[in-house]
Amino acid sequence: MSKKGKILVAMSGGIDSTVAALMLHHEGYEVIGITMKTWDYADAGVINSKKETGCCNLDSFNDARTAAVEHGFPHYVLDLRGEFGTAVIDNFVDEYMAGRTPNPCIMCNTHIKWNALLKRANVLDCEFIATGHYVKVRAENERYVLSKGKDDTKDQSYVLWGLSQECLQRSVYPLGDYYKTEIRQLANDFGYPELAKKNESYEICFVPDNNYRNFLKRRNKDLEATVEGGNFVLTDGTVVGKHKGYPFYTIGQRKGLEIALGRPMYVVAIHPESNTVVIGDEMELDMGEMHVSKLNYIKYDSIKDNQKLDTKIRYKSQPVSSLLQNISGGIKVTFDHQVKGIAPGQSAVFYEGEDVVAGGIIMY
Repeated sequence: MSKKGKILVAMSGGIDSTVAALMLHHEGYEVIGITMKTWDYADAGVINSKKETGCCNLDSFNDARTAAVEHGFPHYVLDLRGEFGTAVIDNFVDEYMAGRTPNPCIMCNTHIKWNALLKRANVLDCEFIATGHYVKVRAENERYVLSKGKDDTKDQSYVLWGLSQECLQRSVYPLGDYYKTEIRQLANDFGYPELAKKNESYEICFVPDNNYRNFLKRRNKDLEATVEGGNFVLTDGTVVGKHKGYPFYTIGQRKGLEIALGRPMYVVAIHPESNTVVIGDEMELDMGEMHVSKLNYIKYDSIKDNQKLDTKIRYKSQPVSSLLQNISGGIKVTFDHQVKGIAPGQSAVFYEGEDVVAGGIIMY
């Protein structure tokens, strides 16, 4: 029997998850490694792409398995392609067709990966699950609280706002108290210098060429013919040109509009029902409030009316002080100052200091 218990560790083959598994192994946990196959690169239509560096490719599987074998703990591959296709890919397509901007990594974490880890952990009699995310979790006031990792440049609490209390209760995050530079050094110390130099993957795993527009076209062969030729309009309704189809644009986009009006123009709204894309000056991206739904509460079991919290509307954005009010179907967020480029479909995460209070989906 191990000193600290049996733990199932998600191993993508990258530096963070590999070092996390090795740290836990050396700390005395009985580690079982698991690599989740969510997607086939061949299905993405970009075989032999130089971008094939993310999860779900054979090299990553082999890297994860090699580390497990060399350190004497078991490793399995779990096929999640069916569930992933339904909960993540179909949602991704549906959201763009609805004129919104999805975040598939958050959907995957919320609906696929952690549920799959818990289910397999139960089968394997593992008390805990672990990943290589830069976050922390603690028990407080009969709840499990997710908070930011020590390394501000790597903090991933934003993408984990959807985790349930059960997931957080059983999760271990060994990288939460480390800087990325320290993790690279640990990879060297463990005898994996090539892993320490391995590039990180930021693209969506099922869009390895980082071109979501081509992905939508491959999923729907008639899409271009159906949506091409809609109107670009100004915020006052003036028609100023034709676009290539509303699903191919996102809020805040400036490049690739292919329209010349003598000044920089940005996408400020998308109306799928009329195939209309509204463009305007940069200042027209500024908004003072938004509505958020599909909330998951973490630090507390609810949000009080007129509670002041910091709000992040994108992974890399700076938190903005906000006033929150409960409304039918969600939360109304009023910012202390104007915020640029709020995109329906993206996630809003509410913080109290370093702690995640709740998160949800931006509606408008």
